[in-house]
Amino acid sequence: METVHHVVEFVSLTISVIGALVTIWGVIESTGGFLVLKLNRAGTDEIATSEALRQKLGAHLLLGLEIFIAADIISSVVSPTWSKVGILSAIVAIRTVLSYFLRMEVRQGKE
Repeated sequence: METVHHVVEFVSLTISVIGALVTIWGVIESTGGFLVLKLNRAGTDEIATSEALRQKLGAHLLLGLEIFIAADIISSVVSPTWSKVGILSAIVAIRTVLSYFLRMEVRQGKE
């Protein structure tokens, strides 16, 4: 049982790292695009380009949040106590609300 616990913790940590990398990648990509936009203003529609950058960042944040939720759920599988289930429920609820509003924002930007 101890081995299973360590394996699930490792898997959960790995998934969390992937979520962080996705989020960091989105921030780096959006920041780079923003800097290019500000340095090369000639002939570009700044509003449309910045909106596209915002959409990309929102998509990365949304995917990162979903990955973090998956990691939290996996980590609670090994030793589900009422305390852990309560904390997990609160975390999932907060992240789900954030995901919902990010998804709305991304859809609104596409329309």
